[in-house]
Amino acid sequence: MDLNEENFRLLAQYLQQTLSPDPNVRRPAEQFLEGVEGNQNYPILLLHLIDKEDLDMTIRVAGSVTFKNYVKRNWYYDPDEGKPDKIHETDRTAIKTLIVTLMLKSPTATQKQLSDAVSIIGKHDFPGKWPQLIDEMVDKFATGDFNVINGILQTGHSLFKRYRYEFKSQTLWLEIKLVLDKLAKPLTDLLVATMNLATQHASNQQALRVIYGSLVLVCKVFYSLNYQDLPEFFEENMETWMPSFHTMLTTDVPLLRTGDDEDAGVMEQLRSQICENLCLYAQKYDEEFSPYMPQFVTAVWELLVNTGIQTKYDTLVSHALTFLGTVADRTHYRHLFEDPNVLASICEKVIIPNMDFRASDEELFEDNPEEYIRRDIEGSDIDTRRRAACDLVKILSQKFEGKIFEIFSQYLQVLLGRHAENPHANWRAKDTAIFLVTSLASRGSTQRHGVTQTSELVPLPQFCQQQIVPELERTNINELPVLKADALKFLISFRSCLETSSVVGCLPLIIRHLQAQSVVVHSYAACAIEKILMIRIPGQKAPVTSAVLTPLAGDLYGGLFGCLQLAGSAENEYVMKAIMRSTSVLQEGSLPFMGSIVLPRLTEILTLVAKNPSKPHFNHYLFETLSLSIKTVCKAQPTAVESFEDALFPIFQAILQQDVLEFIPYVFQLLSLLLEMREGVATIPEPYMALFPFLLSPLLWDRPGNVTPLIRLICGYIRQGSAQIVAFGKLNAVLGVFQKMIASKTNDHEGFNLLQTLLMHYPMQELQQSLRQIFVLLFQRLSLSKTTKYTRGLIVFFSFYAGKVGSANLVQMIDEIQGQMFGMVLDRVFIPDLNRIASDVEKKIVAVGVTKILCECPSMLVEPYLPFWPRLMEALLQIFEAQPDATEGEDDFVDVEDTPGYQVAYSQLNYAQAKANDPYPEVTDGRAFLVQNLAKMAATQPGQLPQLISKLSALPQQILSKYCSQAGVQIA
Repeated sequence: MDLNEENFRLLAQYLQQTLSPDPNVRRPAEQFLEGVEGNQNYPILLLHLIDKEDLDMTIRVAGSVTFKNYVKRNWYYDPDEGKPDKIHETDRTAIKTLIVTLMLKSPTATQKQLSDAVSIIGKHDFPGKWPQLIDEMVDKFATGDFNVINGILQTGHSLFKRYRYEFKSQTLWLEIKLVLDKLAKPLTDLLVATMNLATQHASNQQALRVIYGSLVLVCKVFYSLNYQDLPEFFEENMETWMPSFHTMLTTDVPLLRTGDDEDAGVMEQLRSQICENLCLYAQKYDEEFSPYMPQFVTAVWELLVNTGIQTKYDTLVSHALTFLGTVADRTHYRHLFEDPNVLASICEKVIIPNMDFRASDEELFEDNPEEYIRRDIEGSDIDTRRRAACDLVKILSQKFEGKIFEIFSQYLQVLLGRHAENPHANWRAKDTAIFLVTSLASRGSTQRHGVTQTSELVPLPQFCQQQIVPELERTNINELPVLKADALKFLISFRSCLETSSVVGCLPLIIRHLQAQSVVVHSYAACAIEKILMIRIPGQKAPVTSAVLTPLAGDLYGGLFGCLQLAGSAENEYVMKAIMRSTSVLQEGSLPFMGSIVLPRLTEILTLVAKNPSKPHFNHYLFETLSLSIKTVCKAQPTAVESFEDALFPIFQAILQQDVLEFIPYVFQLLSLLLEMREGVATIPEPYMALFPFLLSPLLWDRPGNVTPLIRLICGYIRQGSAQIVAFGKLNAVLGVFQKMIASKTNDHEGFNLLQTLLMHYPMQELQQSLRQIFVLLFQRLSLSKTTKYTRGLIVFFSFYAGKVGSANLVQMIDEIQGQMFGMVLDRVFIPDLNRIASDVEKKIVAVGVTKILCECPSMLVEPYLPFWPRLMEALLQIFEAQPDATEGEDDFVDVEDTPGYQVAYSQLNYAQAKANDPYPEVTDGRAFLVQNLAKMAATQPGQLPQLISKLSALPQQILSKYCSQAGVQIA
């Protein structure tokens, strides 16, 4: 793409269209941009367009977001993956030359996106391929222009932030050392200079905002550079940094106070980051930090006591409480908290005020329920006052259990008494009481089981019966919704600690609350149902079975699908997850509701959400429920698969035609499931075969999320319709897919899967002419890019080939490529790496294949391969004797991971998983199979087997003898 006005105009036009709410306008524009992103100069065009001051700002912002996502998708390139590098080398160089300067002069709206792009590029190229970056950044400190300095600090923050979560390694240490050598002193000098400027400009509000904005970023960069270990420079200069932190923490700057109660101002941000820095030093560098600890404990305490309840202070208060908790958790600072008066003061002035349900919390509960839920039950409330106050209570109650319970018991009685006086007016008091009990009782929890350890001093069953269940028994389900939500959350949290029968007994009450108008209440009700259905007691069957749930099924399905029609819950992930879990538990008990409620509503919902997918978790559980419904119904009535196809095919065709990226991997999984339901019954119906050529189109295979489900679907076609594929003349296209897969380190296992399916089900006379080329490709990949995973896949494939086609054929095929190459395969692949085979099915394939090589291959009984026979036998015995990995069964625990990044990821549908494909169902014991085949060999080759066995070491001979005894076989 040339850098000319016509291309600028065209690019601006398409960027404008990507902002359209109409998918018919937006999607073609997105597809055009995706189609041209491999063209040379495309990223340079984008950067110049972002720099055009006369262009509409919305287009420039769209361009900066597009550029960032382009870099995120394409900057990392691994030549071993066999994919083209979409960014030309000249463009890479030009981007690194242009981007820092462009970022620094850009308006705020585009600067953040470009700064993130610098950080992504830096993650991959800095310092090795971009050594000048850090020098370029440090040089800008000298400009004195704080808009430029802040841009550099923001970039540094984005770039160094990854030091907070990357695993320790020599490479990481060397990079951090390089950064520290060049940046630590300039950053410290900048801190001192900026502090001085803050004093000089004490009466200039505009200047102070910029100056304090710089200090926030300096403190963020400090945190990142100190996270992995305490750098020598910062240790030696603590006398500069710590007094500066103390000054910033304790100095009030009236000009920077804001009237906004919601959003944190620059002073709140600065103090919050300083508290985070103090937490880091208190947790990790306790000894070096200890001289400064008392003054900071005092400063933070005073800050907490004097900070208001407005939302803008939430992150600051949270970090300040976390700092106090960190200090309280250290045994050698115990004396700071031991005095009962100090503990009482902390409880009264810090903990209880920050546990109270504020007006802003109520506003969030009503107006932004999704955010409220995210903070309250998803564990994302790390920066909320309540979570920090709760954590501080846990620490104090562990360290000073008796004293803390005595203090809080009094508060609890007061709160519950106040509520009892006037329940409608004083509901907030009970909310605080419930939260306080939860904080005091919790000692340990997991995502799957909720709270698993509790304090013996808290009578949970009694509290539940007296204070929680009555809230759910009230006639009006819309009355006092916050307390309803609290009661449901209590059951969710303590479901594993309360008497199981009591919790399960609450199900009818919980189902009733699915009709509540409050989004939070009916979401918590759905969540509680899902969690209760997942309760497992070790050594016992699940407490909620189909028989238990079936009497409630009508109300349950009615309530859950009714939720999806309530305002604000059309795509409620908790509700859809509860529908999925209910259907899973009910199994055949769900059949009476499938035709009338479940399937009509699911297909209606799928049609709607496919137009604009926006809730990935909701969508995942929707497809899970569809998969489960298909399996449940077709198990009872196999011919129902046609009804599902009639209902779903039009929706699937629309999704594929409109290229709905998020849904295509799911569609392939459901198509596979439907196709597999037909296996062994008839040929593949025409609508499937009409789709087959489309499935082989290269564009689909370029998207990582499509690969695994597409391979499964193609394998389904081969298993059931190989004759139809022969008639289509599509073998070369299928082998093209195999070649693409085998060239990729990420997807080579999928290539082997496809190849084994072809060997098993495709007519050998059609495949024969391509086999030599297939083997050549396999050996090319082995020599160019050998990995442990690939070697394992190759061993399994060669074993599969030996078992299905013949071991003599395998040796001949390999030796025709290069004389005596099979010996190299045995020596360098099979014998050293056979013990890497892990899964049971793969072990069986290898056992059968290697047994056939040992027992049925004439070449193995003569030179030059004869010496390999005992070595290969010992390698096989080693597999048999290896201890199986102990893995815990996971039932059907379905959850969705948040997948960062632009690319649509593959999410495996638990309920649409392929059946385990065992190519040797007749072989039940690999050890018995081995000795039985050795016995046949002994009968046909008299006298030879004892000689071969005599060359084994003593232990393998004993093992073989044991196998013979177990199988009742004689081999000598």
